[in-house]
Amino acid sequence: MSLTLHFHPLASFCWKPLIALYENGIPFTPVIVDLGDTESRAAFLKISPTGKMPALRDDARDRTALESTIVVEYLAAHYPGPVDLVPADIDLALAVRQADRFYDFYVQEPMQKIVGDRLRPQDKTDPFGVEQARAQLRNSYAIVEEDMQTKTWAVGDAFSMADCSASPALFYANKVEPFGDRYPAVKRYHDRLAQRPAFARVIEEAQPYFKFFPYNNG
Repeated sequence: MSLTLHFHPLASFCWKPLIALYENGIPFTPVIVDLGDTESRAAFLKISPTGKMPALRDDARDRTALESTIVVEYLAAHYPGPVDLVPADIDLALAVRQADRFYDFYVQEPMQKIVGDRLRPQDKTDPFGVEQARAQLRNSYAIVEEDMQTKTWAVGDAFSMADCSASPALFYANKVEPFGDRYPAVKRYHDRLAQRPAFARVIEEAQPYFKFFPYNNG
């Protein structure tokens, strides 16, 4: 099999390319990376020197794609399928990329700040930074709430890379800063994403690892 995805089932940024792979039924070999294991870590650092996941290795083309967005872009360019994750229309593609960046920078990043702080030693926590991250999430929810009033997916009527990005971002953000009743359009969008078969599969495969998530609520 040409493609190998190096990832961890609990890592939110790894979910984006997994959704893309499942959406288009692209065959690949999954390799779960355990950075706490010496051999697994050493093997992965040969592929991704920064140690960041995910990493996609394509032996057929002798290429390695790093960073979640780049992996999805690579798949869209070289392994296209029935779901056009990156539209050919340049203006539509730019809108997809902009939404993708929004969910990565303004939802995933503050969510990870909150999660990361929970994992710090008690005398090294950053309560002020966490409250800033929570405020950023609430601001992002307000933006999504307005944006999703009349749309099915992040960029109009078609599922795209932006939705691959929104899926893990909103799933995990809702665990650390719940939507509550204030953002009904955000919740509806989150629920549509969770019901998408490709994303439902990713969530199901991550189930055995959720016990390690510090904000796990079952």
